[in-house]
Amino acid sequence: MRILSIQSHVAYGHVGNSAAVFPLQRLGHEVWPVLTVNFSNHTGYGAWRGPLIAPADVTDVITGIEERGAFTACDAVLSGYQGSPAIAEVIVDAVRRVKEANPEATYTCDPVMGNAKSGCFVNPEIPPIIREKVVPVADILTPNQFELGFMTDTDPHTLDEVLESADKARAMGPSTILVTSVETGEGTIGLMAVDDEGAWLVETPLLPMKANGSGDITAALFTAHLHDSGSAAVAVGRTVSSVYAVLRDTLESGERELRLVAAQDAIASPAEEFEVTRVR
Repeated sequence: MRILSIQSHVAYGHVGNSAAVFPLQRLGHEVWPVLTVNFSNHTGYGAWRGPLIAPADVTDVITGIEERGAFTACDAVLSGYQGSPAIAEVIVDAVRRVKEANPEATYTCDPVMGNAKSGCFVNPEIPPIIREKVVPVADILTPNQFELGFMTDTDPHTLDEVLESADKARAMGPSTILVTSVETGEGTIGLMAVDDEGAWLVETPLLPMKANGSGDITAALFTAHLHDSGSAAVAVGRTVSSVYAVLRDTLESGERELRLVAAQDAIASPAEEFEVTRVR
């Protein structure tokens, strides 16, 4: 599988492409990372250095890849944190060009904009652009529960409400929705995958930690496993297993940044120890 991944990059830690590229490579996939920012570290530290990449420069990198004739072999486009509002147009154009070269290619949009605890943490101009311009061209959408609510103008809390909101999101364009950080009860958290075939939920223990970059790994792994297996149920089970192992290893280490390298065996060979429950 060959993946064009248009996301942020940090030198220290693992978010954006710095979280997505290695896991995809560890699964044996070829990744073409295109950077939307080049920061020293993620913004959760409150201070960072490095530039936002100008949209024209992001486009130039994408065009250079296209000029190598690579788009005909591109199986998927993946996007995450966009950095600036104008990057949305760059991503939409890249998706169009890839799909013109290979109509079988898919586009996964991780609509990074905020979470239930922090609220919106990106430029306030970005979320409406993602909802109105980017989501309609996506095949796979991977919002957390907060982001799903924003995009569908809902406030989902129960599983039925999450399902209803996911259906509204699917009506906007994407055929597959992966909802992360689903509220399933005290002490647990869930991932829910919804597509034409049904809906599946996987619950894990809720670990007492904040993990920047976990959503980026989740979107990347789900894209890869869905492509390989053709099954949202299989993909969500494998994805949850690997992400949980990374988070558990990170928590036990006492470190703040995700232990992607240390937990790489769980990425390459997910244990699939959590039950995948069909909820529709």
